[in-house]
Amino acid sequence: MNKAILIIQCPDQKGIVANVSDFLYKYQGNILEVDQHVDQEIGMFFMRAAWELDSFGIEKDAIGPTFEKEVANIFGMNFELHFNLPKPRMALFVSKLSHCLFDILSRVYSGQFDVDIPLVISNHLDLKRVVTAFRIPFYHMPVDKSNKAEVEKEQIALLKENKVDFIVLARYMQILSGDFLKQYPNKVINIHHSFLPAFVGAKPYHAAYERGVKIIGATAHYVTEELDAGPIIEQEVARVRHHNTPTDLVQIGQDVEKVVLSKAIKYHLERKVLAYRNKTIIFY
Repeated sequence: MNKAILIIQCPDQKGIVANVSDFLYKYQGNILEVDQHVDQEIGMFFMRAAWELDSFGIEKDAIGPTFEKEVANIFGMNFELHFNLPKPRMALFVSKLSHCLFDILSRVYSGQFDVDIPLVISNHLDLKRVVTAFRIPFYHMPVDKSNKAEVEKEQIALLKENKVDFIVLARYMQILSGDFLKQYPNKVINIHHSFLPAFVGAKPYHAAYERGVKIIGATAHYVTEELDAGPIIEQEVARVRHHNTPTDLVQIGQDVEKVVLSKAIKYHLERKVLAYRNKTIIFY
């Protein structure tokens, strides 16, 4: 279905829902989904509305300017207008671990994710065979402290050339610079285990095993310059018990990671995430 999605944020006030609804009704918009939230602590209103586009009385290019003039300016709104067609274009960054990559590719292949993957970038060659098996271009771009800035410029050029809309770090074991992230604000999604900051280092699951932890978690978030501190999109936990080995903990953790990451990707694809003040509103 060809549809439009409107994401709104503005100071809370009377008449917002009525005016947005009247706007869509005025131009024959058949509403498919609508959700709203008021943060009473800060007095802000948030809304997501999706409607059929084929019967809408305004051309795609004119919807934004018309809405701005007739509704947004009245209420001091910031808004984003999205369309589900053409499909979003998602780039994957990977290193050596394969569990998140396999999960994402299988969901794309099965039709669960309505997205195109024009390329996969990696700092290692370990996953090249996996990626090429899905007929996706694979770019090996080794990076270290000495060439980081140069490689990131090449990566950005490649992403722009392929018209990438957003990026998923599917266990990409490199830190992106602030200059890179400025090119894709709230458009880079990362996954990490939730043992941080208690268990750091190369073997956090082994350290957690030694401490006798009872839960394992994962956090998917938008990437910011502050490491692992960007707006959280999705989180999940799984219980572990005394008989679980360190190997079991790693497997349980990887299962949680791939599910949490895929949920975050789906929310982003469906334009159900609104980032505000380093938090997110998720329109389920």
